[in-house]
Amino acid sequence: MRVLIIRLSSIGDVILTTPVLKELKKKYPDIIIDFLVLENFKDAISGCPYIDNLILFNKKKHDGLKKMIAFGNELKKNNYDYVFDLHSKVRSKVISNAIGSKVYTYKKRSFIKSILVKTKMIKYKVDDTIIKNYFGAFKVLGLEYKGEDLTFSFNRKDSEKLEAMGIDYSNVPMIAPGASKETKKWTKEGFAELSKLLYNKYGKSPIIIGSKSEYEMCEEIKRLSGDIAINMAGKLTLKESGALLSRAKFLVTNDSGPFHIARGVKCPTFAIFGPTSPEMFEYDEKNILIYLNEPCSPCSLHGDKVCPQKHFNCMKKLSAQKVMEIIEKSGR
Repeated sequence: MRVLIIRLSSIGDVILTTPVLKELKKKYPDIIIDFLVLENFKDAISGCPYIDNLILFNKKKHDGLKKMIAFGNELKKNNYDYVFDLHSKVRSKVISNAIGSKVYTYKKRSFIKSILVKTKMIKYKVDDTIIKNYFGAFKVLGLEYKGEDLTFSFNRKDSEKLEAMGIDYSNVPMIAPGASKETKKWTKEGFAELSKLLYNKYGKSPIIIGSKSEYEMCEEIKRLSGDIAINMAGKLTLKESGALLSRAKFLVTNDSGPFHIARGVKCPTFAIFGPTSPEMFEYDEKNILIYLNEPCSPCSLHGDKVCPQKHFNCMKKLSAQKVMEIIEKSGR
């Protein structure tokens, strides 16, 4: 049996497919799993032991209706028994239709519900976790949800690169202050103050990770911390960040990709949520939610540029002391 699984983006959503891949391989050891992802996000899933063939969608080569149809026609030659569309947007639908195999997708929120949330007429309430929704697409193969055991793969060379840089990253607290939208970010002042508390508690400078575009923000956090924090934003690949997190003491992060990378390498995480729903994921003693549960929260599907209520209480009211209390209470 050969199947194609489509999840084009983004980092976290791609990593969230790995529990499904793992269960597929466990139930059907001889299955051939092809995985289609945007080339920009290949590092989120490359090297995954549950994938046989990683197929990359290159926007320059494959975007546009005619090119997407041609791309799908090329994939049709693989004679897939099943196609599972875990993206379920225009690109993935066009490609799936061109392949021609029976397509199974997952339950997404209704269009009406999305409109009501975006127009602030109702609060956002998830129907189920993202991973449970993904599993729903695989009922045809009798797949059962077994939990949120994520996988993020890196290799020895990624660890060697860190060692060559002279980074002392073993058992060091780490922070990831970035996010895709502004309202998903805890305050820079909060992360800076937390950096001081972490240094005083553990005697090691916390390491900040993030993308190149987040470098200046992370540099300001470093400055506000009195240069206690170490800014590695933009200096590491996604795989190197995973290697770093695999040996970290823990990660304090927003609702963003690093949260799922950390879970994928079994790094303890403290996840800060504000405008988005924390019910999208499950938590345990190793993955701990930090959430003030303000009356107006959650207010957004994916976060916004500015707080719809103009006060940003869900993040501004969260103090570094409160976060530190939660970390200490966990026994970390």
